[in-house]
Amino acid sequence: MARYIESLLGEREKIILIAHQHWFILVRAIVFEIILILILITLMIIAGGYLPQFALLIGAVGAILILLPLSTLIRDVLDWTNRQYIVTNRRVIQISGVLNKNVMDSSLVKVTDVKMAQSAFGRLFNYGDIEILTASELGVNLFRRIGEPIIFKTAMLNAKERLEQGENLIPPTEDIFQIIASLDRLLELGILTEEEFKDKKEGLLARL
Repeated sequence: MARYIESLLGEREKIILIAHQHWFILVRAIVFEIILILILITLMIIAGGYLPQFALLIGAVGAILILLPLSTLIRDVLDWTNRQYIVTNRRVIQISGVLNKNVMDSSLVKVTDVKMAQSAFGRLFNYGDIEILTASELGVNLFRRIGEPIIFKTAMLNAKERLEQGENLIPPTEDIFQIIASLDRLLELGILTEEEFKDKKEGLLARL
């Protein structure tokens, strides 16, 4: 999954935050399967105790019956794990699907407003809905019951602000050294002071 996410990133695009839906969503999806598996195991033990001569047959039939809820449980866990909400220094990406992937992203430049809704229960267990309004044709992206919504919203707004201020437009390494060389020539010509040259150089090297 990590490699797939990296394949979606553009040049010099960096991941800031990866979020999931709250674990309540996963528990709600798999609780029935867990209960059903436990019931089947209990029935197998009871039946095996009363009919020891058929224990092998009971075990085989029980194992086959358990495969169905177990497979749906694994599917639900994979669905939850692979549904991710990613904030990068350029956009917000929503990914879902295990084998067939669905990817939707919103450029931070086009984000016009962000709304967060939390019920009392959501505030207690730290989940909520994030609604992203954009200037694109799609208009609205709604992330339901996302875990730690305040952190997600803050990370997105901070990334948008840095992008608008040009802080995310990091030049390639080669360009940074060329800029430092140009600053060095300006220092030799007396256009820059030693202190100004040092401050600008440290700022550029910090981007490497």
